[in-house]
Amino acid sequence: MFLTTISKQEDLSLQDQKPTLMLVDGMALLFRAFFATAVTGQFMINSKGIPTNGIHGFVKHLMMAIVSFKPSHVAVCWDMGSKTFRMELYPEYKANRSEPPVELLPQFELVKEVVTSFDIPNIGVAGFEADDCIGTIARQTKDTAKVTILTGDQDILQLVDESISVALLKKGYGNYLVHTPDSFFEEKGISPKQMIDLKALMGDTSDNYPGVKGIGEKTALKLLQEFEHIEGILANLDLLSKANKTKIAQDLEMLHLSRELAKIKCDVPVSCTLEEAKLEFSKENVLNKFSELELRGLHRILPAEAASVS
Repeated sequence: MFLTTISKQEDLSLQDQKPTLMLVDGMALLFRAFFATAVTGQFMINSKGIPTNGIHGFVKHLMMAIVSFKPSHVAVCWDMGSKTFRMELYPEYKANRSEPPVELLPQFELVKEVVTSFDIPNIGVAGFEADDCIGTIARQTKDTAKVTILTGDQDILQLVDESISVALLKKGYGNYLVHTPDSFFEEKGISPKQMIDLKALMGDTSDNYPGVKGIGEKTALKLLQEFEHIEGILANLDLLSKANKTKIAQDLEMLHLSRELAKIKCDVPVSCTLEEAKLEFSKENVLNKFSELELRGLHRILPAEAASVS
């Protein structure tokens, strides 16, 4: 048997040679792009009468992220618009959200056509959310590729580890807050995996589950910094203030349910191989789709280095 010692510098070099997979939260990009212009009431409408503001903004976000992060592989994950297992667990889950605007409806399928024109896979599984597909593929791939998740949803920060980073969209285009385990700890004082218990304690108004009534982020962070996880908190209830002990004891069922709702499933029946996600597209096909939908100006920022056909 031969043993080879690899220096730290050489090891980092080998890590840099890994493929780079960017997993995109399609709904997060599309909704952000749509509402960024919809608030003005001025929709981009092509000659066929189809609104395209969401598509245009989505593609701009996607292409600028490709330019910024230079991934060798890309896949886009979507919610499927069907009832999910979380809604079965808790019927009020996301019940506070209104129906998508009528101007957005035709753009859901058309934006996927644009993604397909890049030869980028569109991925979704009925009964699960895009986050679950992202989590599953990230875990499947992280040993063989460096993974970056592009989203505007902080829930997905629970997936951050040494091989998975999350790029949160900031205001405008090409602006990101990239989270690694170190940056997450610096901001929150807990590890990314503890975010599941953080959300279980404080709830999530956006997803419409309450957590423990009366426990906010500040208190939840303090408890997790001291006791590490929910089991540690419950094992040490007598050490808590009387108020916090009472709040948690009275809301135990919702605490455990909220943790199930907050946790991203990483065992969804889905897969995406690196071969399927390889970023290599026909420039001609993409430009034809831009022309068909009258997506003007986007050709100027088309990433040239990944095109297989000029």
